[in-house]
Amino acid sequence: MDAQIDAKLAELGLTLPQAAAPVAAYVPAVEAGGMLHLSGQLPFRDGQVVTGRLGDGLTLEEGQEAAKLCGLMVAAQIKAALGGFGRVKRIVKLGVFVNSAPSFTDQPKVANGASELMVALFGDAGRHARSAVGVAVLPLGAAVEVDAVVELG
Repeated sequence: MDAQIDAKLAELGLTLPQAAAPVAAYVPAVEAGGMLHLSGQLPFRDGQVVTGRLGDGLTLEEGQEAAKLCGLMVAAQIKAALGGFGRVKRIVKLGVFVNSAPSFTDQPKVANGASELMVALFGDAGRHARSAVGVAVLPLGAAVEVDAVVELG
């Protein structure tokens, strides 16, 4: 499966970032009961967190791109935790948190940036349940944060 993921990334013109180290007292991934639980991942571009608030300076398209960058970090954390993608059976759920102005209500559209990446990378196994929630602030001022649950085989 690693070759398939690498080929999909290349086809999309994307590369996996280095899996980010935790910024507080937690671990990036925990394997339990046949599932891999991933901590929230932030959007990194050129080593910097993409910051800002949707509906107050950031456009929907910028939010979708930030969510996609979070999805890339989710994939990087999966690879780091498992040593590759061979044990991934399914992406079960994504939790998407969107730094939102009070009037912004397109969190599901922002979340599509991460969701569509999971399907592009993992095919049908990338189709997942999801939450998309607007929040007042995220760590380091991030625009989006995504956590995940992955079924292992």
